[in-house]
Amino acid sequence: MQSKFVFFLVTLFFIFSCSNPDKELVYQPTNKLNPFNLYKEGLDAFEINDYFFASKKFSEAELNFDKVELAAKSSIMSSYSLYGIGFYEEALENLERYLKTYPADKNIIYAHYLIAIIYFEQISDEKKDLKPLLLADEKIDFFIKNYPDTDYSIDLKFKKDLIQNQLAAKELFVAKYYITTKKWVPAIKRLKIIVEKYDQTVFIEEALHRLVEIHYHLGIEKEAKYYANILGYNYNSSEWFEQSYKVLNKDYKIKNKRLDKAEITNKEKNFFKKIIEMIK
Repeated sequence: MQSKFVFFLVTLFFIFSCSNPDKELVYQPTNKLNPFNLYKEGLDAFEINDYFFASKKFSEAELNFDKVELAAKSSIMSSYSLYGIGFYEEALENLERYLKTYPADKNIIYAHYLIAIIYFEQISDEKKDLKPLLLADEKIDFFIKNYPDTDYSIDLKFKKDLIQNQLAAKELFVAKYYITTKKWVPAIKRLKIIVEKYDQTVFIEEALHRLVEIHYHLGIEKEAKYYANILGYNYNSSEWFEQSYKVLNKDYKIKNKRLDKAEITNKEKNFFKKIIEMIK
């Protein structure tokens, strides 16, 4: 009798281990709870910023909803709740699962936006670790390319500009190190990356000036004048152009430019006015 029971267990194990090996097992609750009550509990917790409890209830609601649309909604709300308490890794895992499980859901655009935001908010010190910066740049690029006309795209384009400036700052930081150690070739290489890839950042002017300096120092005046011409054509009112002009014209004296308080205030107002217009 005992041998028959053991044989039965072995047979069951063999059947379950061999059938559908590539199919992922999905938990199906036997005693379903009311998903609408679970979702409401999650929403109530969410509204008072109790994101941990909200995430738990939204996840339970997803498991109990029969309607795909409501299950998908619960899933993305759970992801946002995890993001709200700073559980970035868990939120990303949940969002990736959402994208695979509900590829036709109407909120899929928001899921991609949230993924980009989470990667962006994990950027810390670009001098120590570029990986979060590059990942955020990749996810933002994906969103802008696929959903260019959405409201979310405006926000991400602004964040894209910030990332580009940080990447350019990193290249300039390394280039300056090479300059101080008189390693001219790698310094030129880093500066050219800024000119070729990050020409819309605030660091382009200094990068061009440093290229003028280095080439003039090495006796390659033709190249020095080439970068000086680019700087002068595009940024002729820049202090970096004036510095480059002095490199090529030793007798030139740089003028001290001082902005009065009213001029600074007007510049700040114009800057914020541009941002507001862009956001509109």
